[in-house]
Amino acid sequence: MKIGFTLPQTGAVAKQARQVARYSREAEQLGAASLWVIDRALAPVEPKVGYNGADTFPAEFDAILDPFALLAVAASATERVAIGSNILNTPWYSPVLLARTLTTLDLLSDGRLIPGLGVGWSPDEFEAIGVPMTERGARFDEILDVLDELWTADPAAHSGKFWQIPATRSALKPVRKPPVYLAGFSPSAMRRVARRAAGWLPAVVPPHMTDLDSAVTKPLATIRELAAEAGRDPSELDAILRIYPTERSSEVVAQVADTIKRVEQETEVRHVLVDLMYQADDVDDLLGLVEGVLKAS
Repeated sequence: MKIGFTLPQTGAVAKQARQVARYSREAEQLGAASLWVIDRALAPVEPKVGYNGADTFPAEFDAILDPFALLAVAASATERVAIGSNILNTPWYSPVLLARTLTTLDLLSDGRLIPGLGVGWSPDEFEAIGVPMTERGARFDEILDVLDELWTADPAAHSGKFWQIPATRSALKPVRKPPVYLAGFSPSAMRRVARRAAGWLPAVVPPHMTDLDSAVTKPLATIRELAAEAGRDPSELDAILRIYPTERSSEVVAQVADTIKRVEQETEVRHVLVDLMYQADDVDDLLGLVEGVLKAS
């Protein structure tokens, strides 16, 4: 089982930005398989939509570091681990600039980039960024088209509803076309995964929401059926499970390790990422949790 962890990006550990390189090196030495970032633009005081079913945003989001900068640091500080995004709110970005950034990260990491992409969900963030939330799905699909074009063609060009890209030299390519993973449980999101993605990013929240059959197995089977209907080989679709222990607890290592063991026994998933943003006040504490999870799993 490959076990990855989020980088020290939010909350108290965000104030230790200069420790990100050390954290990345030491997590790799401990045996981590991958390192991940999230993507938040705001921490609204009175959000129109709260986080994860709540009425508010977590206090950890009051302080957050830039995901692209952290991935660049992690890529440069390590040699083996994959680096990934969980997830980028893709409609916020210009596809030309996003392609340039992701290509750079893939080259810095020598082909270790896993771009996890999604449509976003916070009305406050879309309003602040200046992108109509009602257009997010259509923009997302067109961005995927542009990324594919810029990563595979030279010259590259695109003509769409939202972006017009004249024929341009596009000589700098990723080490290999980055395997795009998509998140989401809605019917439209699952159809998009089936048609366009290298893999899917399901999620569980120990110790409460850990029904692997409903969270992973059944929806993954549906996605693979949709992939077959779309003319794809369903066996090509991978899944990386996101594990979010949202309650701070002295038992978190045991809870996460138990979840990972169940994932290995009960599902096809062989790569998980653990988000420990609620669990630590400094980078050393975070590394201690990383070591604990790896040893207990």
